[in-house]
Amino acid sequence: VFGLTPQSALAQAKPWKHALLNAKADAGIFIMLDKGGFAAKQGLKLDIMQVKDDQIGLKALIAGEVDSFEGGPQGVFAAVARGADVKIIGCHWTVVPHGIYARSDVQPVAALKGPSIAVSSPNTMPDLLARAALAKYGIKTDEVKLAAVGGDRERYQALVGGVVEAAVVSNEYQPAMPKTLHLLVAGRDAVPNFLRVCLATSGKVLKERGDDAVHFLAAEMQALRFALSHRDETVALTKEIIHAKADDPRPAFVFDDAVAHHAVDPDLPIPADKINWMQQQMVQAGKLKAVLPMDQISAPEYREKALKLAGASH
Repeated sequence: VFGLTPQSALAQAKPWKHALLNAKADAGIFIMLDKGGFAAKQGLKLDIMQVKDDQIGLKALIAGEVDSFEGGPQGVFAAVARGADVKIIGCHWTVVPHGIYARSDVQPVAALKGPSIAVSSPNTMPDLLARAALAKYGIKTDEVKLAAVGGDRERYQALVGGVVEAAVVSNEYQPAMPKTLHLLVAGRDAVPNFLRVCLATSGKVLKERGDDAVHFLAAEMQALRFALSHRDETVALTKEIIHAKADDPRPAFVFDDAVAHHAVDPDLPIPADKINWMQQQMVQAGKLKAVLPMDQISAPEYREKALKLAGASH
């Protein structure tokens, strides 16, 4: 179009609607894509929607209300098994930041026999993490009480209030945790194959907006590279997003922990070994009939193009 500048072209562009989980102490890493202007640099007008949990994001994607969503990949496997046309196009938070926290008198791990452990509903990350951790240490699930207790905040409050003896919660609670509690098992040790967050879209979106999907992934790669290499800016952005006080230790703690354990991969891999392991856990739990082939649940070619567009990782 004659005389159309990139900015006015962007104003006329159809927005790319993306759903992600409600902002927590890692929000700067997740939302740098938008706030850092990386989507705009890729010619995308980004419209971000925050959702309470993975299921809401997945349902919005299947209903065509969003173009992509990020969350745990378990829902994608279950949806594809039921005939939904959903594809994983990359995974960024590849190491789980949660752990089993317990009262300080509950140790070693064998001491979990008997006590109540606060998890979330079946098939969610907290539930799978607890089951896998128990299995790793030779504890049968019928030897403990797994209590489904809402989100991170509710599980943490149940632990602090003495309603349960242990709970699966995010590491963001660790810096302000009372001395009477401790980290019993880190999720990264108990379930090293657990993928925390993958990006998913639908076959329909890929058919209609394949180029936009590539630009979206390239923007995400560039945003994550920037976030991980600019600690102060990312921590400050997190504080701004979650309205944290200046002395709140959580954003810096979560950032440093993610970097120290290489929890976030800006190249957005689609790791078959981890994906198949997670599916196997779901098969064992009776949530999937069989492990689905990679080509049925992922579309890696968009990531390949995005890597070229985003330039080499530094």
